[in-house]
Amino acid sequence: MKKVLIPVTNHATLGNTEQPNGTYAPELTHVVAVLKAHQIEFDIVSLKGGKVPLYGTDIEDDQVNSDILADAAFIQKVDNTQLINEVNIDEYDAIFYPGGFGLLSDLATDKTMGALAAKHYESGGIISAVCHGPAALLPITLGNGNALIADKKVTSFTREEEIDFGTINDIPFLLEESLTRLAAQFNKVQPWQSFTVEDERVITGQNPASAHAVGELLVHRLTG
Repeated sequence: MKKVLIPVTNHATLGNTEQPNGTYAPELTHVVAVLKAHQIEFDIVSLKGGKVPLYGTDIEDDQVNSDILADAAFIQKVDNTQLINEVNIDEYDAIFYPGGFGLLSDLATDKTMGALAAKHYESGGIISAVCHGPAALLPITLGNGNALIADKKVTSFTREEEIDFGTINDIPFLLEESLTRLAAQFNKVQPWQSFTVEDERVITGQNPASAHAVGELLVHRLTG
């Protein structure tokens, strides 16, 4: 049975503002729905453990989001996340980082999860992320001293999308710029379109509309 580790943020606001935030639910639920459809197990973990903040839980006309949020077993995982520092990374076949602005304030700089992800990748594992999730790729340094993405093409939520969404002045840092400086190449399409990049065993998606496609690419890698 394949198994995916899903690290999520404990940070409940947008940067230093008081605007409720955390993990953007549809980016988590749409990938979880794809995993469940293929009988792939998953665990949700965080730096502090316990209940983690979600937003985007009341979006209209998103039946996938509504269905997963109504799943008691899923909510049990969200309300009782395991501690990242207690994870045995050898138990997992892939890592998936959902987005949400909260992640920019913890996982984007966390070296503990970065080290686990590096070990995972160097053991043949898959790393995937969507929207702001690729921020968690920034602290992943491989054994040779190079950044994981130093020779990879990636994508993420873009500067244009931050402007459209009204968050450009409140985010802790501009993710597109940080990734562009570190990665071999940053790719993007027009705002809000589904877009994914797969480079070896690193899968990234640009925005919320890309979550399902990231899930499908991840499952293909796991089962192909």
